[in-house]
Amino acid sequence: MTDKIFRSRAPLRLGLAGGGTDVSPYSDIYGGAVLNATISLFAYVDIELMTDRKIVFEAKDYETSESYHMDEEIDLKGQLNLLKGVYKRIMIDFPFEHKGIRITTYVQAPPGSGLGSSSTLVVALIGAFVEMLNLPLGEYDIAHYAYEIERNDIGLAGGKQDQYAATFGGFNYMEFYKDDKTIVNPLRIKPEYIYELEKNMVLFYTSKSRESARIIKEQVENVKSNNSASINAMHHIKEQSVMMKEALLKGELHNIGKIFDFGHIHKRNMAANITNPHLENIYDCAKSSGASGGKISGAGGGGFMAFYCPGTSRYNVIKTLSRFEGKTIPFLFTEKGLTHWRGTNI
Repeated sequence: MTDKIFRSRAPLRLGLAGGGTDVSPYSDIYGGAVLNATISLFAYVDIELMTDRKIVFEAKDYETSESYHMDEEIDLKGQLNLLKGVYKRIMIDFPFEHKGIRITTYVQAPPGSGLGSSSTLVVALIGAFVEMLNLPLGEYDIAHYAYEIERNDIGLAGGKQDQYAATFGGFNYMEFYKDDKTIVNPLRIKPEYIYELEKNMVLFYTSKSRESARIIKEQVENVKSNNSASINAMHHIKEQSVMMKEALLKGELHNIGKIFDFGHIHKRNMAANITNPHLENIYDCAKSSGASGGKISGAGGGGFMAFYCPGTSRYNVIKTLSRFEGKTIPFLFTEKGLTHWRGTNI
């Protein structure tokens, strides 16, 4: 074991509006727009250079590890495909000599949670290698590199917002166009508006993770087959991102719940299985307890749900949600995205 360790962390994101319009081919044909914000849940990565001629991948949140001799071929199957995929791609594009390496990760939200955990982990993995190898990669480079590895090398379906959110951090209005063109617009939201949003938001983990790839693939097919109901729903979801941007910048937070509700109604038409009776029951109970609106985070089907609870209604909403299997997760919004540094084992 060496005394030097290369560390990184990247924040998970909460999608506030426009989610799903960052997925090709919708974004290629019509242009997508998403508003999201990073929160105080993180993906962490440690890289240690060893001398035992082994390549070790370890995910502490999974309690899983895989070990390869340096002469062995590394396959991309299994739970640790993200760790292995990033390592293999780095060794192709930025080859470096070593006598052994250990890559350890931990993510503070489960996969399938709807907070972009998989993409955030890929960004954090790249960040640790940027620190170790002093790679000349800027924010747009890292985000796009993460997208390429996840979509092309590992073959996971999904959109583009998660990688950019984790890399840039903060509140961002993102635009997505054909040829992988992405524009990240940081929003200058007054601190008191952010504090109020933070106070009034309730994040609830349904304890039901889901495989987002299935839902996303159906969404993709709906666009390819020119399914008018699904495409019109995505148009409305894109419109929602503009509504959310205006409300946050102007401090019209009393409209947030209505904007969430508008998105929830239309998101259900993007693909089947985005919602289900259990999620709708949670949603209805939260609203009857004082929430003015909410959303299913990510592709849908389970994972996290977020609710806007004006005044002091958050306490009653939290009490109501405690009847369901799952738990309320405290969080704060964060300004910084990917960070990396050198630590020590001593």
